[in-house]
Amino acid sequence: MATNETLIGAGFSDPVFQSQGAFRALLAALSEPGQVRELAIAVEPPAGLARATALALLTLADYETPIWLPPALRDGPAGAWLRFHCGAALVEDPSRVAFAVIDGAALEPKLAAFNPSDDQFPDRSTTVIVQCAALAGGEAVTLEGPGIAGTCEIAPSGLRPGFWGEVAANAELYPCGVDLVLSHGAELIGLPRSTQILETR
Repeated sequence: MATNETLIGAGFSDPVFQSQGAFRALLAALSEPGQVRELAIAVEPPAGLARATALALLTLADYETPIWLPPALRDGPAGAWLRFHCGAALVEDPSRVAFAVIDGAALEPKLAAFNPSDDQFPDRSTTVIVQCAALAGGEAVTLEGPGIAGTCEIAPSGLRPGFWGEVAANAELYPCGVDLVLSHGAELIGLPRSTQILETR
């Protein structure tokens, strides 16, 4: 007889060990912006979620951390997977969520739609996971800021026009602002709110 996990897709097989490994990789990505990190942990992500996206949410989200997903994901297998494995509430108001997943190519929602927090509680901002077509081959941008030795360059592809302008505007809100994670397949790049966009080409 099929279980709910069989029908939905497996999460962590060893929750303590695997979640610790994924958390270390996520922390490293946000501590060293611009560096590609791989989450080499076997899970069965649902349709619409990259493996890195699924692992990040599986590691960080729980019943106290509301999540925003595009409607097609929220109402489909991805929403069911997250409800089953994380117990997380999936909400429609992007300004009220701890985590969000967006398609980098979609025109909406803008980064400004999510919670930038405030000076009193800057840690309560939204972490936005941006799913990209790839983490290379796109418009090159130069980054500077804490965790970066001098500058570094990244070129993720499949991002909407004006995306890097949104990222630059978000950095101007520091210490408020959203934190970003760019994901594709099992890989991700962290872009905390402290990261500055120097130039694009």
